[in-house]
Amino acid sequence: MTISFIICTYNREKYIYECLSRLAKNTVRTDWEIVLVDNNSTDSTASECNRFHTDFPSVNYRYFLEKQQGLSFARNRGIQEAKGDWLVFLDDDAFVEPDYIKRLQQHIQNLTDMAAFGGKILPLLENGHTPEWLGRWTMIWLSALDMGSRVKRFTGKQYPIGANMGIARKTAEQIGFFDTNLGRKGKNFIGGEEKDYFSRIKRLQRPVYYLPDIAVRHCIPASRTTDEYIRKLGRGTGASERLRTRSKGATAYAAALLKESFKWLASLLLCAGYILTLHPVKGTKLILFRAEVTKGLLEKEAD
Repeated sequence: MTISFIICTYNREKYIYECLSRLAKNTVRTDWEIVLVDNNSTDSTASECNRFHTDFPSVNYRYFLEKQQGLSFARNRGIQEAKGDWLVFLDDDAFVEPDYIKRLQQHIQNLTDMAAFGGKILPLLENGHTPEWLGRWTMIWLSALDMGSRVKRFTGKQYPIGANMGIARKTAEQIGFFDTNLGRKGKNFIGGEEKDYFSRIKRLQRPVYYLPDIAVRHCIPASRTTDEYIRKLGRGTGASERLRTRSKGATAYAAALLKESFKWLASLLLCAGYILTLHPVKGTKLILFRAEVTKGLLEKEAD
């Protein structure tokens, strides 16, 4: 069993060396590789990758430049270049623990029916300040994931997050590549490619597991806790859902609009609850986010 760690990067000179070196310092030295896909970085990311390769010459590491801009293009290139039986995606600003690979190998051996997995993602707030709005319903804004301490299956609308997720090679061969119409391109906030990808896996009725001890710490700069970021994230979330559902036809898009109305009701009820419990900021940020999602879902000029 070989594991390929696919790391797609774009202008992350600040984080990429630490991301790679944390992986290289794992206690397991065999049966894994790093596939680094540089998606047209314009900063010193490539130099930092070269520095890593010089400092850790024994690591099975390969670097590729993907010129088609977009995270989905980069991930698909990683899938094409990887040689492993398992394809594990880590964000370029996510740091693994020293026993990450060892624990992952154990889960793969024990969970023989596992088609894919998502690991725990803990936010590493760079300024040390937890935003007042952070709570159960807003952790996802920081690409954080914590579903407890037990191994369990992702069910319903739950699915792994790209900062720490993996797919069996045989599963990837069945469902194909990430949708290149979705996913971030440069600095835009279009997403939805992970939701689309794991929806296809679930349609095959293949198990997707949450692995609590396969954890990473995900760097969160202060800029990702501002109202401006929440607005951009909400607008991108809505636009992603619009693109994803419209591609499936008018019925799917109408269903998305109906779901959005229910989400508005839930957001308003949560907001009221937060106000009554003297946490108004948590409520108002939910409304801010929901308003931007709706705008993104309804706008037409971006199509």
